[in-house]
Amino acid sequence: MTTQRVLITGAGGNMGRMLTSRLAAPDRQLRLLDTSAGQEEADDAAGGVETVVASVTDLDALTTACEGVDAVIHLGGISKEAPFEEILEVNVRGTYCVLEAAHRQGVGRVVLASSNHAVGYASRSDAGPDGLAADIPARPDSYYGWSKATNEALGSLYVDTYGMDVFCVRIGSSFDMPFDVRSLATWMSPDDTARLMEACLTTTEGGFRLIWGISPNTRRWWDQSAGEEVGYHPVDDSEPYAQQLIAEFGPEDLDDPVHRLVGGKFCAVPLGERMV
Repeated sequence: MTTQRVLITGAGGNMGRMLTSRLAAPDRQLRLLDTSAGQEEADDAAGGVETVVASVTDLDALTTACEGVDAVIHLGGISKEAPFEEILEVNVRGTYCVLEAAHRQGVGRVVLASSNHAVGYASRSDAGPDGLAADIPARPDSYYGWSKATNEALGSLYVDTYGMDVFCVRIGSSFDMPFDVRSLATWMSPDDTARLMEACLTTTEGGFRLIWGISPNTRRWWDQSAGEEVGYHPVDDSEPYAQQLIAEFGPEDLDDPVHRLVGGKFCAVPLGERMV
């Protein structure tokens, strides 16, 4: 039995914790990297797990962490708007270090956690009959969104230069459950998050790919065909949460930028203003 070795950066974050037990398998070795990698993730995993304490901005440490690895899932970074220099250092330099370390160690596949905020100023009016395409050009809504758009371009560069496979997942709202009316359209359930990462790790399709990270929600307006091309077949729907959330927040108003624009409220946050 061949063992697949996968490095997950940002393993101590929300999505990293969500994925560890779901991606663990007898034929997969997970290597969890975080600035304070917790043993609880390792204890919850069914398969073999290693932990590495390091920053994604430490190229030497990442190069060591990529030794013997078959694929990298890069989740580490700042996940909201923050001052430019912090975004530049952690999100952009961090992604460079991941891609460069993977290249140096001959890792053939990297999955980058991009974001809907890389195209946050795209609108419902830009969507076609099947929804908004996953590969629409970057229109970031924040320094955070800009960093994700930059990382996508950097991933494309490593594909064209070194022949790597780089999958950029434009994540919507990956949480245990939707938390407001907008997220009824953008939610990606924990199980579907794992299904998408599993597809990216195992598909025979390669090259550079942009994929929406959402579940097949009744209210979605983003096209899911790019995910289907790599074998992503999500099954969860946010609709069971709709009645409660609409009662709490009110119905969606498609004239409101929160519901009209991909990036929602990020489009109204002053650039560089730290989000709690």
